[in-house]
Amino acid sequence: MFWYALRSLEIFQRKIGILKGYTYLIIDLACIALPLIFSFYKERAFYKEWKYFLPVNFIVAILFLLWDSWFTSNGVWGFNEEYLTGIYLGNLPLEEVLFFICIPYACTFTYFALDWLLKEKPFQFAHNFFSGFLWIISVIAIILFHDKSYTFYTALFLFIVVTLTIAVRKDISFLLLSYAVILPFFFLSNGILTGSFLESPIVWYNNQENLGIRMFTIPLEDTFYGLLLVMCNILGYQLLKNIYQKKTLKS
Repeated sequence: MFWYALRSLEIFQRKIGILKGYTYLIIDLACIALPLIFSFYKERAFYKEWKYFLPVNFIVAILFLLWDSWFTSNGVWGFNEEYLTGIYLGNLPLEEVLFFICIPYACTFTYFALDWLLKEKPFQFAHNFFSGFLWIISVIAIILFHDKSYTFYTALFLFIVVTLTIAVRKDISFLLLSYAVILPFFFLSNGILTGSFLESPIVWYNNQENLGIRMFTIPLEDTFYGLLLVMCNILGYQLLKNIYQKKTLKS
């Protein structure tokens, strides 16, 4: 249904062109719309978790935006102004800033919902394998592709986060399962951003700074970049929630 809506939007844009400058904004809003609505579901209200999620999301968003701004300044990637509202914060369009709020919100909500729906946590038996696999992949990418900025820094930061989870013996298997559930929607939204169903990409990439391997129109690195973004938000959300709960028990 989402695909047909965006396809219809593309056709409408071609004929009239009125909404073309709102395309990226519409994608952001489409990603967060249902999670935001269902956040007020009485039996499992995610809005009650905002006090844990929002501070973490703010910090993570700032860090990713600094990274984003740096890469934009250095031509690692950039934005097609035809699909933007024209509102900028520094060298980043407003829609890109909202991306780091809307996507993490949708992903953390999915994690929260699945945690309620699935009474048993599958794949816990293999959590060491998953952590080890990500760690090894990151190390290999750091060593072999240090000359490609997007590949190298995504691998480096993922390596740091995964190493920390291993050090504190954090089971990330359920987090990875949640990310797997999100992936189809990730490929849809990110596919549109990178040029699927559109005349030209909303976000373009300098292939000299990545492996040049595309999944349809999506750079391979985007999958791990998305995972890193999701991990930072969910792990931070869990940590802050645990701190609050321990303080509550003590008081």
